[in-house]
Amino acid sequence: MQKTLQNYIPEQAVPYVLDLLKHDDLVVKVKKERKTRHGDYRKLPNNRHQITINANLNSYRFLITLIHEIAHFEAFEKYGRFIKPHGKEWKYTFQRLMLPLINPKVFPEQLLPLIANHFRNPKASSDTDVNLSLALKELDGPNDKTFIFEVPYGSTFKLYNGRIFKKGEKRVKRFEAVEVKTGKLYLFNPNAEVEIVTPKQAEIS
Repeated sequence: MQKTLQNYIPEQAVPYVLDLLKHDDLVVKVKKERKTRHGDYRKLPNNRHQITINANLNSYRFLITLIHEIAHFEAFEKYGRFIKPHGKEWKYTFQRLMLPLINPKVFPEQLLPLIANHFRNPKASSDTDVNLSLALKELDGPNDKTFIFEVPYGSTFKLYNGRIFKKGEKRVKRFEAVEVKTGKLYLFNPNAEVEIVTPKQAEIS
């Protein structure tokens, strides 16, 4: 387990995380990328508990996701199985578990104020915190990802599931886009990852 974690999280966080996992008797598995989630927690039929995390996350997002899922386990154990998954009990637990990690030995200086702000009231997904999400993605390795805020007005783009949209105006925080096939209007967060396509490619699809 220690060798595996050292490949995925910041080195300074390894001892702390190993202590948490040992105390809670949690099994952590690293999975291939899942487009709809970074990680999850569930109780297994044998009464053990398992956390899965996507392998493609950079070390800082991997760490935040791992603590997020450990917080689910600890909140359910302490407060019962009928609490809301991302309710006040989980928020408090997530804050408590993250606090020892929010320092420059673990995270880059430029992330610290964004992380501190996020954990005043943590959300169900860090992706909903646009500023933190974009800062984390900037630390990813080279890739061909395009964020929707970078897509020119009126251009067409494709999601991971093949659906094609035409970008429209920006509202207060999100961008409008019309699905080419159905004509329905949708709103996207600025940090949504998309693939720009030509009108011809859109017709073929």
